[in-house]
Amino acid sequence: MANLLTKILRMGEGRKVKALQQRVGAVSAIEPEMEKLSDAALGAQTEEFRERLSKGETLDGILPEAFAVVRETSKRTLGMRPFDEQVMGGIVLHEGKIAEMKTGEGKTLAATMPVYLNALSGKGVHVVTVNDYLARRDAGWMGEIYSFLGLEVGLVQEALNFDERKVAYHADITYGTNAQFGFDYLRDNIATSTDQLVQRELNFAIVDEVDSILVDEARTPLIISGMPESAADTYYRFAAIVPRLKRGEDYEVDEKKKQVAPTESGVEKVEKALGVENLYDDVNANLVNHLNQALRAQTLFKRDDEYIVSDGQVFIVDEFTGRVLEGRRYSEGLHQAIEAKEGVEIREENQTVATITIQNYFRMYDKLSGMTGTAATEADEFMHTYKMEVVSIPTHKEMIREDKDDLVYKTEKAKHAAVVEDIVERHQKGQPVLVGTVSVDVSERLAALLKRRGIRHNVLNAKHHEREAEIIVEAGERGAVTIATNMAGRGTDIKLGEGVPELGGLYVLGTERHEARRIDNQLRGRSGRQGDPGESRFYLSFEDELLRLFGGQRMQGIIERIGLEEDVPIEAGMISNSVRRAQEQVESRNFQIRKRILEYDDVLNKQREVIYAIRRDILMGENVDTASYAEEVLTDVVSQHVSEDVYPEEWDLDTLAAEVNRFYPSRIDFKAMNVEELTAGEVLEMVLEDARERLEERKAEWEERTAELEQRGLVRGDGVVSFEEAERRTLLSVVDSRWREHLYEMDYLREGIGWRGLSQRDPLVEYKREGFDIFQEMERGLKEDYVTYIYRIENVKLREEEMQQFSYSGGGEEPNQRPKSPRRTEGKVGRNEPCPCGSGKKYKKCGLQNTPEHQRLMSKVGSTT
Repeated sequence: MANLLTKILRMGEGRKVKALQQRVGAVSAIEPEMEKLSDAALGAQTEEFRERLSKGETLDGILPEAFAVVRETSKRTLGMRPFDEQVMGGIVLHEGKIAEMKTGEGKTLAATMPVYLNALSGKGVHVVTVNDYLARRDAGWMGEIYSFLGLEVGLVQEALNFDERKVAYHADITYGTNAQFGFDYLRDNIATSTDQLVQRELNFAIVDEVDSILVDEARTPLIISGMPESAADTYYRFAAIVPRLKRGEDYEVDEKKKQVAPTESGVEKVEKALGVENLYDDVNANLVNHLNQALRAQTLFKRDDEYIVSDGQVFIVDEFTGRVLEGRRYSEGLHQAIEAKEGVEIREENQTVATITIQNYFRMYDKLSGMTGTAATEADEFMHTYKMEVVSIPTHKEMIREDKDDLVYKTEKAKHAAVVEDIVERHQKGQPVLVGTVSVDVSERLAALLKRRGIRHNVLNAKHHEREAEIIVEAGERGAVTIATNMAGRGTDIKLGEGVPELGGLYVLGTERHEARRIDNQLRGRSGRQGDPGESRFYLSFEDELLRLFGGQRMQGIIERIGLEEDVPIEAGMISNSVRRAQEQVESRNFQIRKRILEYDDVLNKQREVIYAIRRDILMGENVDTASYAEEVLTDVVSQHVSEDVYPEEWDLDTLAAEVNRFYPSRIDFKAMNVEELTAGEVLEMVLEDARERLEERKAEWEERTAELEQRGLVRGDGVVSFEEAERRTLLSVVDSRWREHLYEMDYLREGIGWRGLSQRDPLVEYKREGFDIFQEMERGLKEDYVTYIYRIENVKLREEEMQQFSYSGGGEEPNQRPKSPRRTEGKVGRNEPCPCGSGKKYKKCGLQNTPEHQRLMSKVGSTT
């Protein structure tokens, strides 16, 4: 059955290759025309192609001509003409598939054709490599072709500054590593202005060594971390301030709903204690949360009731069972506030600011393709995860490398001794040897053994990519011995030195089987490139991890009974088949791990898409419907206290008044409200109308203040901030703060969700359900925070500019001298001075708000004067 399936697959491959050959024929047919063109005429083809695309032609339609142009340009600039097989690989890449091309078949050159073709769209092309050295090498090497054809090439490297990075991304073609592209995407999505964005749309990417990047590295997500916004000392400060506040005067408590809200008096006391002007400015956004959580910790959460303190840690107690909930923490900073209240050490952890998996990043590209020498064994995963088909491209010349059977030894010591003897023997006759190891430790041990035997050698451990690439180029020279881990020097061809083919070519010696067959195939592929002779063999022992974990002990028991000597190897098909089955098991297990990681990240990814879309709209100045936020929040508040299902005399108007004023300074006199004559709907409309009016007044006051300062010349540069810009900044700050907290909560949920399996519940289903609930709670909190802040923000920049203008108004003072107190124009009241109405409040909290109390008191002041 397996043989039949293999034949069917091969028949399918044959049809694909024939179809590709026909398209290659179309490219070759145009080649003579391109040869006749002058350099200027050949370079001018780019603008001609772009003009044709603008008139409705497609990339597929101009593919033969574009590929022929690149082929001819390569001949003139690099002295290399892409083979038909390389053109086939280029076509596969353009189609958004994976081109499996053996080592030495020229993948780098093959990629230039689809890169050029897709760059003509003007949307950009990303070429992704495994390390900075290869990105730099390929950008410079292949860049000669693109520059000749009038395209700009960008290179994203670790050391680039912001401006250089932005220029690189806006080039027609950008080279870089997967980490650089992924982290720049995350940085763009924590930017606070469009000036901080570097990437543009994710159009088309070609991933070199696609199996390494999209499979091997897919188990580790990209994470930007930072210290939590809420530093420990801030929690301790609030833990000291809150006990000095008075219940009923400085804050209101609703024990039934476990809610607490500071009053105007309480806020002023906290502002004074912290030394800040306005607790609700967007720059102080986190302080409001600190205050709320400190109040909750002080008034609503009692020791030995909701939590216990043990061994210097705060543990949550389950309210139903009374058991300690190990590993669980209160969210939104409440747990830290309780730790500060109890005087124990606050657990400061690096907080995730932005994160994404490799899979979900690359799946965002409109078109994705890849190339490697070994992809067939992971074809199922590429199709399942990325919807990319693997197409095997025939070699330009027939492969004549001799792959010998594995030799299996009883112990690792005997294996290493045999490896050294084999190396010495081949070195003495001049045949170059490439020794592949699975770890740095094994590399160094073998190097020590060779040193004792007086064999000169190089050791490559994939640490210094550029230097190691230079060394590995010479690994095919006569008498060369090179020890390398599997990734060392990857992407660099090994060419045979003079006289080496007659000695049998490069001999590849593997010291251990890797858990993935394609890694072994990559090692073998370093030999026998472009029809060169070569040999390969793997040395194994029953102490190797793969054999030890998957059946090695059983086989070793058989060897013990046979009485095989330690230094006598086994060369049997049974062993090879056992190794192959073990590798297939590990590959399957690793695929399931990556698949599971992706399933969990898909939950977060959908949430990420929502938040990042909101952020992008805010940054780009799109119309975000913030007006509905206040309506939604206040509707929810009113419905909790006033309802048609409850008799009007039972409406909780006192609590409603406190709750409404928590979000905005209401002018409604709830105590004077005649509930007998009102419906719940009318109460709601009264609140919404009042909120709208207060916001319009807030906007008018803001613009009036701005105009006044501009007229008096008290602001300059970027000091003027419109109310709309203030709204944008406030929303962005709230979104980022809540999203970071959400990532923190999702991390905690993810860590403990596996235990749900013990109660016969699918952890993934539970994670999806609870993750959705947490996200909804985050969205609700986001809107509440925004509404709270937008009614209270002040233009900090204007206030600072005003102070500077008054302080340095031509008095000739030195900049380092203490500034004089600001002079106030007659009749003008400072924002932080007592209000002249006699209320005892600051002018900014009374007169500027034009409250009913202020109007009443001012009328009295007016009558007495």
